[in-house]
Amino acid sequence: MLDALELSSFYEEPMGQVTRRQIMRRIRLAWPDLRGLRVLGYGFAPPYLKACLPEAERALAFIPAQLGAVAWPADRRLVAVGEEGALPFPDAFFDRVLMVHGLESAEATRPLMRQIWRVLAESGRLIVVAPNRASLWAQVERSPFAYGRPFNRTQLETLLRESLFVPERWDRALYFPPIRSRRLVRSGIGWERVGRRLWPRLAGVHIVDSSKSMYALALNDKVTARKRVLAPAR
Repeated sequence: MLDALELSSFYEEPMGQVTRRQIMRRIRLAWPDLRGLRVLGYGFAPPYLKACLPEAERALAFIPAQLGAVAWPADRRLVAVGEEGALPFPDAFFDRVLMVHGLESAEATRPLMRQIWRVLAESGRLIVVAPNRASLWAQVERSPFAYGRPFNRTQLETLLRESLFVPERWDRALYFPPIRSRRLVRSGIGWERVGRRLWPRLAGVHIVDSSKSMYALALNDKVTARKRVLAPAR
């Protein structure tokens, strides 16, 4: 598993900068306007939250303890570090949650997703950026998405729905191979255009935008209550 310092170093390199731009371009298509919203970045999200700072009411990063910590940004401190199963935020506090380098490195995915559900507002949205199991980015050691658990679309959708999220929009990014080549890095945009047409299933990451499901929770509560009423006395 890469720690926060290693991830920070990757995003300072040319390859990391292209990686961030390609992923952020797809995120912006799903979230074009963040004015006045509260945004939480979970996992290692500072490189992506940087673009949100001018718009959002506030943008905070939470880095799970197993990844370590970094200071961000330089002029103020907007990073919290703690346990993934106990996020130190009030219920329904954030309008948007962006998870990058978080799901694949989680020690327990379902408790984590329940915490994300808890801190997300009723009308909030969650974007998960997760490594695609079929891609080189999930297999080549130099890739920051090659550590932890990769996902195929079915696995990711099942986890989201079981965690009371409804996937609304699916996207992909990173069609260029994770090779530190200046020529390759410069042609990153071209690779994205060609890859989306010719080999869409081999993208490096899934990007899924989900809404918070309140109906599923209400239905589950009714079923639980009914079971309690009908349970025989012991």
